[in-house]
Amino acid sequence: MSSEKLRVLTGITTTGTPHLGNYVGAIRPAIAASKSTDFDSFFFLADYHALIKCHEPEQVRQSAREIAATWLALGLDTNNTTFYRQSDVPEIPELTWVLTCVAAKGLMNRAHAYKAAVQANEEEQQDPDFGINMGLFSYPILMAADILAFNAHRVPVGRDQVQHLEMARDIAQRFNHLYGDTFTLPEAQVDDNVAVLKGLDGRKMSKSYGNTIPLFLPPKKMQKAINKIKTNLLEPGEPKDPDTSTVFQIWQAFASEEQTAWMRKQFAEGIAWGQAKKELCALINDELAAARDEYERLMADPGFVDVQLRKGAEKARERAGRLLAKVKTAVGIPPLA
Repeated sequence: MSSEKLRVLTGITTTGTPHLGNYVGAIRPAIAASKSTDFDSFFFLADYHALIKCHEPEQVRQSAREIAATWLALGLDTNNTTFYRQSDVPEIPELTWVLTCVAAKGLMNRAHAYKAAVQANEEEQQDPDFGINMGLFSYPILMAADILAFNAHRVPVGRDQVQHLEMARDIAQRFNHLYGDTFTLPEAQVDDNVAVLKGLDGRKMSKSYGNTIPLFLPPKKMQKAINKIKTNLLEPGEPKDPDTSTVFQIWQAFASEEQTAWMRKQFAEGIAWGQAKKELCALINDELAAARDEYERLMADPGFVDVQLRKGAEKARERAGRLLAKVKTAVGIPPLA
């Protein structure tokens, strides 16, 4: 490992439109890291994962286009990274089946998402497995295959996904024990310094809460969305607490230290909420205007996006194919002579 680059892998589920929280929490730091030559970076659109909860084909298709165009518009260098759709790398679901045959059912029983769904059913006096598909139950195995197909060393995740990384390690260890040293044991990379933005209602900005601000809204629509951010009833001239304000928190995620200090002073002097929201919209627009123009160009030119994804899929298949051949030989189903 000392002579090879650190392999870092990030997946983006193709449900919904990218929002400010995605940008600040995942996309911006990942793209910055991707420009480093110290890492071998893999970024993929997790469209098979999307099928677990979303059964609307057009939504999955559109979301994949929007997310791919977003990453490209924000400066992802596809020559220095491997950028692909999960569904364009058939080695991943093939590896998933092999891993399924060594993964313990008891391990899957303990997955947080599955346990939460069972608990919700029981609280509603339903059958424990009501509405639960095998995609949800087996989700950690597909995630393990996403990671192990490239023997990734690190996977940046939120704390809610750490358990799945530990499961991927467990599955890899079990395979290595049965068939010999094959998989690198991945490590979760949790960055507590990465901002988790609040949404319109003050809770974490999330598609599940319906409180997001889409990333590439045009200025007037962006202002309209920002105006919906929940605030208190303090009047202009009354000092406001920046540390409990969603407006200030989002400002801080886009502002320099000097701009943050300036806005903190405005809060102390009683800036009107309407003015604070107007300043916030201008700040966000300054950072995203050029990328938004590029995003709109890419959405109008899906052929270019497809070429980039196809290029990434070819690189991914070549890498995953070598590993899968080793795996199949290990389990006793090598290529025919």
